[in-house]
Amino acid sequence: MAELSTIARPYAKALFDVYAEASKLADGERVTNALAAAVSHAQIGDLIGHPKVADAELEGLIAAACGDALDGEGKNLLKLLIANDRLAIAPALAAQYAVLKAEAESRIDVTVTAAKPMSDDAKAALSDALAKRLGRQVDMTVDTDESLIGGAVIRAGDMVIDGSVKGRVARIAQTLAA
Repeated sequence: MAELSTIARPYAKALFDVYAEASKLADGERVTNALAAAVSHAQIGDLIGHPKVADAELEGLIAAACGDALDGEGKNLLKLLIANDRLAIAPALAAQYAVLKAEAESRIDVTVTAAKPMSDDAKAALSDALAKRLGRQVDMTVDTDESLIGGAVIRAGDMVIDGSVKGRVARIAQTLAA
């Protein structure tokens, strides 16, 4: 079976195009996040694909769980996902939509995992350097992992910069083994 993110990508792109045309990207994010939360709920998740639960009943239940978060386009998306037996992709769809929205807004989420806590000045300098390099506004999250020994690992989208001592030791060991 295809990976959920692969299946979700065309749905996310189509929904993004609908909301981008109406200049309502935040509404699309609200819809996808609400659907993802509803589908991920244990009680609703158990009903998805259950032979005794009619599509209309499932649609009503999920729409009620989403409340005001579903606008007309959101309800159409819900119907489409149910009709195509694709409700399981809702969390992946939300993630794909968030990526598209961030690209449109020239933003990128960056996760920095440092060996030791970073000062505010260091965070600001790193954020500025990454914004300059990536040409986007950087939304940075900083975590601490003492197992890195020193340095940091930076993740921005599919780019990973491993400047940790642990990473350097692993690369040296790999080179020596080859």
